Amino acid sequence: MYLIVGLGNPTREYEHTRHNAGFDAVDMLADRLNISVKEKKHKGLCGKGMLGAEKVILLKPQTYMNLSGESVRAAADFYKIDHEHIIVMYDDIDLDVGKLRVRAKGSAGGHNGIKNIIAHLGTQEFPRVRIGVGAKPDRMDLADYVLGRFPQVEQSVMEDAFKEAAEAAAAIVEDGIDAAMNRFNRKK
Repeated sequence: MYLIVGLGNPTREYEHTRHNAGFDAVDMLADRLNISVKEKKHKGLCGKGMLGAEKVILLKPQTYMNLSGESVRAAADFYKIDHEHIIVMYDDIDLDVGKLRVRAKGSAGGHNGIKNIIAHLGTQEFPRVRIGVGAKPDRMDLADYVLGRFPQVEQSVMEDAFKEAAEAAAAIVEDGIDAAMNRFNRKK
């Protein structure tokens, strides 16, 4: 069984912002797998289904970004999921718009949602799919940038990135983390 988490902030106010890239990627995967992610459970919205032969739980924490670990830990404990089977998809300002990076483990890299998940799980060793949202412009507040929406010229690029992130998460489940990294971390 796998827990696939998309990070973001709840409420309409934050829909489709840079910080909600993880929510958008989980929604793409949910559409692909025909899973409804509407059940209120584990301090989040969840849905259950199958990805090939594996059971998957899709989770969108509703705790706000900085407390995402509360929701992830609650779901992981409830379903008894090992940290190697918790896949987290989230926005990354260190990657160009639309670029992906699949990792087996790593530090928070300044991302407060990941920092909180690491604190709650007690490990950095869980797979993640980082979705590039681009670096913030000089003299712009980081919070304003990540809570802003993508300009129209970036929207189709990000739509493709969300689909690719969903494919990457599926590849981790079906083919393993090494195969997924080889496939999705190639230079284009």
